[in-house]
Amino acid sequence: MGEKKGFFGKLVAGLQKTRDNIIAGVDSIFSGFSAIDDDFYEEIEEILIMGDLGIQTTTSIVEDLRRKVKENNIKDPAECKQLLMDSIMEQMDLGENAYEFENRKSVLLIIGVNGVGKTTSVGKLAGQMKDEGKKVIVAAADTFRAAAIDQLTEWARRAGVDIIAQQEGSDPAAVVFDAVAAAKSRQADILICDTAGRLHNKKNLMEELKKINRIIDKEYPEAYRETLVVLDGTTGQNALVQAKQFMEAADITGIILTKLDGTAKGGIAVAIQSELGIPVKYIGVGEKIDDLQKFNAKEFVNALFHVEEKEEA
Repeated sequence: MGEKKGFFGKLVAGLQKTRDNIIAGVDSIFSGFSAIDDDFYEEIEEILIMGDLGIQTTTSIVEDLRRKVKENNIKDPAECKQLLMDSIMEQMDLGENAYEFENRKSVLLIIGVNGVGKTTSVGKLAGQMKDEGKKVIVAAADTFRAAAIDQLTEWARRAGVDIIAQQEGSDPAAVVFDAVAAAKSRQADILICDTAGRLHNKKNLMEELKKINRIIDKEYPEAYRETLVVLDGTTGQNALVQAKQFMEAADITGIILTKLDGTAKGGIAVAIQSELGIPVKYIGVGEKIDDLQKFNAKEFVNALFHVEEKEEA
């Protein structure tokens, strides 16, 4: 439980700025209003939008809150806090099979623009899965940056996992082809592929991802597929725009949201899930290998509102 508590503590600390941005305002509404009226809801709406939850998500949350208040016949604004937290949590339901890839022979494609922490996320995931006793291979298919190949090689060395790489500038699909062959012959549980992140040239990126997907479909049809897009939490609504663009290029199954420590835009985690219907599966709050963890909506909202987890109180 210590490690979990440690991460919750980091999450609480990491979401400090977001909390200052959103929650201080929300708390003052709960204590400052004597009645639940339209002004009360409008104030909540305004604060959530400023916390990067976005208009669409905020509207859904506030509508849900109105319904709950009515159903439970609540008159005191102070009683709305838990209801608001519940409404936010419900926007972020992961569904049953969020981590199904852990139980199967799987290929994880990790995509995202350069600079968001993509290669680092590949390394951290590889290390964690290796620690869970899985046989992991990583593929350095981001061949356009020599730094990406070097960085992934270093992560693989640290994590103690095999890496399949070629020279800078080689064909990413060829790297994936080799990696699939290695995953099959070495009986790997999980193959994690780092891919190039050039969104400004979307057509090329789409073609490249299609080519990679075709190879995996053809050479490794039995593998369970997971495509995770890495987004930088500090960019707020811009991360949402990026996610939408990647959705046009690939069948995205989940989000890795990095750099949530020290940003005031942590509310974006809620917006992404609510607006795109794609779950945030991992969140990162620091540089260390265990600073990337599975996303837990209850924990996230508790950290956002700084409510201690009940069983650990």
